[in-house]
Amino acid sequence: MTAPLLGEIRPCVHRFVLGEAEVTTILDGAMTLPAVSPPFAMDMRPGRMQAIAAANRLPDDRVENTFTPTLVNTGSALVLFDVGFGGFGRDKGAGNLRARLADAGYAPEDVDIVAFTHMHPDHIAGVMEGDALAFPNARHVIGRHEFDEWSSGENIPVQRQQNREMFLRLITPLADRLEFVDDGQAVAAGITAEAAYGHSLGHMMYRVESAGKSVLIWGDVANHYVFSVQYPENRVAFDDDPEQAISTRKRVLNMVADGGTLVIGHHMPFPSVGYVERAGDSYRWVPATYQLRV
Repeated sequence: MTAPLLGEIRPCVHRFVLGEAEVTTILDGAMTLPAVSPPFAMDMRPGRMQAIAAANRLPDDRVENTFTPTLVNTGSALVLFDVGFGGFGRDKGAGNLRARLADAGYAPEDVDIVAFTHMHPDHIAGVMEGDALAFPNARHVIGRHEFDEWSSGENIPVQRQQNREMFLRLITPLADRLEFVDDGQAVAAGITAEAAYGHSLGHMMYRVESAGKSVLIWGDVANHYVFSVQYPENRVAFDDDPEQAISTRKRVLNMVADGGTLVIGHHMPFPSVGYVERAGDSYRWVPATYQLRV
């Protein structure tokens, strides 16, 4: 008898030990975009993007966009970085974070801190579940500059107006629960906020340190492991301030490559954990493997 075809199995939860902490990445979901450019490779001459896609064994007519929030258990606090799409994404292949928490051994009520990298929908839409907070016991942390920019709306690009309406609807009513952080400020013991402006006007990264080990949760500093990491000077349609985003991307890629820094990227291929290495005059993404276990 022939066994039936069962379809793809895709890992959705990944955990590793970092010093005395535990770090869990959870796949909120994935969406296939119908073109590579835009959103990526927007400055490339005709044919260049196709050649790069072929060299990296990628299709040149579509791209998969994955969304990966991160949980860090320091031993004294359970910190969630970004909240995924929530109900806004469940008809599009995303919004699975809360359901997959159980596979990681947690309940939404266990989260002590929600720390946002920025206010784009795949990072904030899951803050509510229906009419209730999705993570009801958590204090919510946001970069002060990011909050101020979205609140004023003065510099928010035209294409982000619906995004701003989401911010006003979901985030501003939480004002009495919000805590604001600036560059270099601690979020919890061993977790520090770092400015990485450009992708959004007040985008933040978070550095986690425990027992001599560290990881940088860089949010959306780079949105694709090939088209953003290997070609950081190319404009990305998702970036709210393209020039500043390019400057930040180059700065951070240089920093983590030279420092050998472990990185978690919201849009890197799941489990979204890896390193950046220099490759000639550019960079390449190197997924972490067994070096985190031995």
